[in-house]
Amino acid sequence: MTELTGFVVAPDASIREAMACIDRNAHGIALVVDAEGRLVMTVTDGDIRRALLRKVAPDSPLSSLERREPVTAPAGTASADLIREMTTRSLRHIPLIDRDGRVTDVALLDDLVRQYELPLTAVVMAGGYGTRLRPLTDDMPKPMLPVAGKPLLEHIVEQLSANGIRRVNLTTHYKPEAISGHFGDGSRYGLDIGYTHEDEPLGTAGALRLLEESDEPLLVMNGDILTRVDFRAMLDFHREHAAAMTVAVREEEFAVPFGVVQTDGTAITDIQEKPVLREFINAGIYLLDPRVRGHLPPEARFDMPQLVQRLLGAGETVVGFPVHEYWVDIGELTGYEQAGHDAASGKLEP
Repeated sequence: MTELTGFVVAPDASIREAMACIDRNAHGIALVVDAEGRLVMTVTDGDIRRALLRKVAPDSPLSSLERREPVTAPAGTASADLIREMTTRSLRHIPLIDRDGRVTDVALLDDLVRQYELPLTAVVMAGGYGTRLRPLTDDMPKPMLPVAGKPLLEHIVEQLSANGIRRVNLTTHYKPEAISGHFGDGSRYGLDIGYTHEDEPLGTAGALRLLEESDEPLLVMNGDILTRVDFRAMLDFHREHAAAMTVAVREEEFAVPFGVVQTDGTAITDIQEKPVLREFINAGIYLLDPRVRGHLPPEARFDMPQLVQRLLGAGETVVGFPVHEYWVDIGELTGYEQAGHDAASGKLEP
């Protein structure tokens, strides 16, 4: 039986409190129950991320979320029936309810299927020169720079393994032997690691042309980011929206160092002194449906932003998946130093 304490929030809780609950239990769901233990609603990781995309403030009440009828099952439902229901509905969890509507347990797919693998292959783009980090990268590829005593790429590989991913492809170009020599076949990480070498840089999307075709989604991520994003939640979100491509996005603040003037013709209608803009940025993590491969050009360098534009032009569904977990870009020295400080303070721990 699952310990329910880590899953339960009160009806008057905020979205932020539900986020903290989901982060603590690491299963992508919070159960909203009343004082008698009756289920009021469920809050999933996807519910929260959709609210963040709508710019709903995290301190807003749970009533700000889009309400949907929760999927539940009677207490005592057989494991085989629960697995079948979760598989059919692409769920990772189902609350179990007694005759009086009280929550008695929550069935978790991870517990029912002990070695549950994510049905996808991960691709980590590890071929960059790291020119903005020179001289650190003069003799070492950027993904092999040490963070907390081990290569940056090793942190990424270990996170993929911890999320139930078993097949990983590393694309290489600059000093590839340093990467393949360290990771080998991936067996010591519980992974099957393959390598795709680019004789010439093909871009963040162009290298995908070199991969074997598969009927599973591809998780593609840059090899210079550290994050604690929940890849299972991202796959759930991708499936729920029937997307051709899901792009991880992160809200960032940009301070404008000047007064911003609004005009209507020659008339000034407003002026804001040094405003702070909040915009979603590309977080460098993508989920691609197998059909996306047909939109890749046969030759030439091709990057992910170009692929997004091509998919949108073809009428395909591209969705944003907001990342509220830890995330840092190590493309420049400030990011690399930040990662070192974060590692020392324990932010990189699961």
